[in-house]
Amino acid sequence: MELKQLEYFLAICRELHFTRAAEKLGIAQPSLSQQIRLLEHEVGTPLFDRIGKRIALTEAGGLLQTHALHVFHELAQAKAAIGELQGLKRGTLKLGALPSVVSDLLPPALARFHARYPTIELTVQDARTGEIIDRLIRNELDIGIVMSAGLDGNVDLFERMPLYRDELVFAVPTEHPLAVRGSLPLTALEDTPAILFPTPYVLRRQLDEACVSLGFKLKPVLEMTTMEALLRMVATGVGLSIVPASAVRTSGGAVRAIPLEGSAIMTEVALIYRKHKHLCAASRAF
Repeated sequence: MELKQLEYFLAICRELHFTRAAEKLGIAQPSLSQQIRLLEHEVGTPLFDRIGKRIALTEAGGLLQTHALHVFHELAQAKAAIGELQGLKRGTLKLGALPSVVSDLLPPALARFHARYPTIELTVQDARTGEIIDRLIRNELDIGIVMSAGLDGNVDLFERMPLYRDELVFAVPTEHPLAVRGSLPLTALEDTPAILFPTPYVLRRQLDEACVSLGFKLKPVLEMTTMEALLRMVATGVGLSIVPASAVRTSGGAVRAIPLEGSAIMTEVALIYRKHKHLCAASRAF
């Protein structure tokens, strides 16, 4: 079994399409198919179910995928450890962070890091918490900056370094009748049009749980996937929202933050990385 074959195999696992995988790898599709046939012959069982033009991993394929990811992870660990013999003159750092963090918190930190270590290759990907956690588990990222509440059952897999806490507030258009209120109960969302994140998002899950505990279920009139778009829609008067207070402070003044009445709902943003993973010099320096 050759590493190149495993690399080809993992490319197909990601794409679940031979032609697209071949394009990503920069090889001809017949050559890719031949290598996978050789790999299947070596392991003695099919790795993919082929249904017309669609493919899916077999049970054996899923097992091989898990072990192949470990193989390449260990090779990367070895490369990183050996690279540290040359200090921070070389290396890579792959970072995943929430969009709000990428736009506000990270730029000055990245600028300082690059000025100090100009030869380190930095890659920054913005994504929601769940996607970042998945990529860290698959060893596609070195460090993640996420909402701590999104760790859920994966909390034991990661080291966590809290960065800051933020209070959730109502986001209300400045000309809205409720904008003069000193505070608003969460139950205001029961009778007022709401603009929220979709249900997979950590903030939305926190809100759903809080509202269910008060005896009602959220029914937003609109769902948006970015904070910027959500606040723009709030500013137009379509509805209210619940967002971190820091997001309203940087929204340009068209939206007012009104505290929640009663117990505050807090969010925590934290830097995380895999436990028991060799933290390379670039990651430690960052």
